[in-house]
Amino acid sequence: MAKKSMIEREKKRERLVIKYSEKRKSLLLEFKKANTFSDQMEVHKKIEKLPRNSSRIRLRNRCWRTGRSRGVYRDFGLCRHMVREMAHNCLLPGVRKASW
Repeated sequence: MAKKSMIEREKKRERLVIKYSEKRKSLLLEFKKANTFSDQMEVHKKIEKLPRNSSRIRLRNRCWRTGRSRGVYRDFGLCRHMVREMAHNCLLPGVRKASW
């Protein structure tokens, strides 16, 4: 189980990404359309003033069950430990243990 503070920090980042997504998107579009370097620098300064955690790249995939940040399968949203455990208990549809 991940620390509660790390899970809450990740939730806070998700809220910030949602809150600033439109503003960030419009500034990035404005940055791409800027003709001169000085215009680009002005827009870049505006982007820098946004909170760091409002950037989508800072989000980390986490297991919804344990909060573990590594080895997370996108299909299930679970870490590898939970996928194995739930697959053995027949809780994941379409997943079967390979035998050879």
